[in-house]
Parts: sequence; C-alpha cells; structure tokens
Amino acid sequence: MKEADAGMKVDDICRKHGIGNATYYVWKSKYGGMEASEVKRMRELEEENTKLKKMFTELSLENHVMKELFAKKGW
Repeated sequence: MKEADAGMKVDDICRKHGIGNATYYVWKSKYGGMEASEVKRMRELEEENTKLKKMFTELSLENHVMKELFAKKGW
C-alpha cells in the first residue's frame, strides 16, 4: 500500500508481488491505514483465535461423547 501511496500503479504492484487485483483490494480494505506493528498484532490475534476455536471444538466434542457415555451408564 505504501507503493500505491508513492504513486505506483496497482496493476504494477500486483504483478510485482504476484497477487491479483482483488487480493490487493481485500488487503487494502482489511489492513489499509494500519502500521506494520498493528498488522502484526492483528495476525497474532487471528492465529490465537483460530487455536481457541479449535480447542473449543475439540472440548465440545469430548463433552458430547462424555454425556452420551453417562446417559448409557445411567449416571
């Protein structure tokens, strides 16, 4: 985005970095106006969120199995 701000054409930027125009504009809407440290922090939070979602899914499945087991045992 800094390259575009410096006057470089979007098509040239996309070609240089091997991305499509649509990808550029998605990234611009998502990360535009952010500093590098903010982008890094956002990515870290997204990774943490993904891990937490996976943990939640695994624990929910385990909980469901335990409930079925207890129901069969009559506990």
